Amino acid sequence: MLRIDNITYSVEGRPLMEEASATIPTGHKVGVVGRNGTGKSTLFRLIRGELALETGSITLPSQARIGGVAQEVPSSDTSLIDTVLAADTERAALMAEADTATDGTRIAEIQTRLVDIDAWSAEARAASILKGLGFDDQDQLRPCSDFSGGWRMRVALAAVLFAQPDLLLLDEPTNYLDLEGALWLESYIARYPHTVLIVSHDRGLLNRAVGAILHLEDRKLTLYQGTYDTFAETRAARIAVAQSEARKQETRRAHLQSFVDRFRAKASKAKQAQSRLKMIEKMKPISTPQEAALRAFTFPEPEEMSPPIIQIEGGVTGYGDVEILRRLDLRIDQDDRIALLGKNGQGKSTLSKLLSDRLPLMAGKMVRSSKLRIGYFAQHQVDELYVDETPIDHLRRLRPHEAPAKWRTRLAGFGLLAAQAETAVGRLSGGQKARLSLLLATLDAPHMLILDEPTNHLDIESREALVEALTAYSGAVILVSHDMHLLSMVADRLWLVSDGTVAPYDGDLDSYREMLLMRDKPARKADAKAASKPKPKRASRDQILALRNEVRKAEARIEKLTEMQDKLDEKLADPEIYESSRAGDRAVWQKKHAECMDALDRAEELWMKALEKLEVAEAQ
Repeated sequence: MLRIDNITYSVEGRPLMEEASATIPTGHKVGVVGRNGTGKSTLFRLIRGELALETGSITLPSQARIGGVAQEVPSSDTSLIDTVLAADTERAALMAEADTATDGTRIAEIQTRLVDIDAWSAEARAASILKGLGFDDQDQLRPCSDFSGGWRMRVALAAVLFAQPDLLLLDEPTNYLDLEGALWLESYIARYPHTVLIVSHDRGLLNRAVGAILHLEDRKLTLYQGTYDTFAETRAARIAVAQSEARKQETRRAHLQSFVDRFRAKASKAKQAQSRLKMIEKMKPISTPQEAALRAFTFPEPEEMSPPIIQIEGGVTGYGDVEILRRLDLRIDQDDRIALLGKNGQGKSTLSKLLSDRLPLMAGKMVRSSKLRIGYFAQHQVDELYVDETPIDHLRRLRPHEAPAKWRTRLAGFGLLAAQAETAVGRLSGGQKARLSLLLATLDAPHMLILDEPTNHLDIESREALVEALTAYSGAVILVSHDMHLLSMVADRLWLVSDGTVAPYDGDLDSYREMLLMRDKPARKADAKAASKPKPKRASRDQILALRNEVRKAEARIEKLTEMQDKLDEKLADPEIYESSRAGDRAVWQKKHAECMDALDRAEELWMKALEKLEVAEAQ
């Protein structure tokens, strides 16, 4: 259990938390939300003990391990799989000691502990996590130095997931994941065996992966049970009640004040006036929760153009002489809202660059409307802003003939008010930088807007504002995002970028999500395919008896292998076998143990399949 008890913490004299309290039961998955700048990341640092509390306490069970992703793994010659395996420090230490230990009793203890922590399946678990985060079998053997910072952040995430700390702290983990990786992580968190606190603005993740919401607002912590949507409804009701009570109190205060103002000077009413004045002083203000202002985006409206605005026939594009995408037959109209789906590395960014005229067509034909204007937003552009300049400076350079008032109006339309307009970009928050980049991308009123992960660093309210702006926008939208909620609210067409080409995806986002989650489960995928076929005839009594017999045989096989495993565990726990003179015997028994474990895994898989067949037959 994580207990946060009356904590207070300030930054440069500004209080972030004042006597804030919350209790998180062991094993719960909790989303941490709050407006940008309220102190969510600071809360994580306080829990890890990196910052000192002013008052209060944060307690965890003794020996509880805390894990999180602070920074990317360093560039090194160590392979990805070995980097992840090294994250389980106990296993790594035991494996190293097992190679050098000579005392028989200690060797037996090491082997017993390795069995207890399931050390022999560690490599398979690490590989599975890396695969879920986008690294194929060949990638996992490559050194970390082969990968960019964003990909090494994924490796760091894989490492902490593999280590399975008792308290897992994740701060915006989907910011460096694609949609496929984000959906895998969402599924993984939902079944994670220990406590999870996750700061996220991804509404879909907060609705599907967590069971409670910890809200940081007005320097207090409030724990709401349920998903994000449940939290939003509960909080809206709470705000409505508080506002109603505040209005009643204000009416009562005004009535009392009116009496005081009218009769304070009259001797006959002075006592009553004084009494009412004391009543006003005793009235404690009813504080309504801060309602995060929906800072709207205001996209300029382009003039209407005849369709199509872009048409490609037999297109080929890539880098240099290397073809990335082929057989491109695409059409885009001005009213299109298209989401690009597909794993990282398949060519989504390549297609975006082709459409935005940042890459040439190597073969085929592409026709564009003659006066077509295109706005392009990608995360790297946020990092390429001039950090020493203010937002006003950026507009002064790009629109030198406009009046300063016009610059400020443009900035205000993207939620950058007077204070931010005169602040150096290097001191702005990630969300404010993203707003500035979106403003610059739409400055020319583009007919088509290409957005590559536009929601990174935007809070939930800002994401909702972006949805509204894109819905009202009259130009075409090409969207790449890991935010399922944004995609579902904006896109009405889906294109799948895969196998070197781009094709319409006939399903919806839910079916795409199911396809991704089932991708690594071939047995279940086969079952789903079978379920779509016409319902088979009812199994006969003899067939059901045969299936029951198959299940009994599988159970007997598992029981026999389990007994064999117990005997081998006992044998390997014998200190005598680890004497130097019996190295050959030890190798034989260890090999038998590994073979027994493999056989047990296969037997359990066969038993599950037999059981599923029996259940299907009996349900017909």
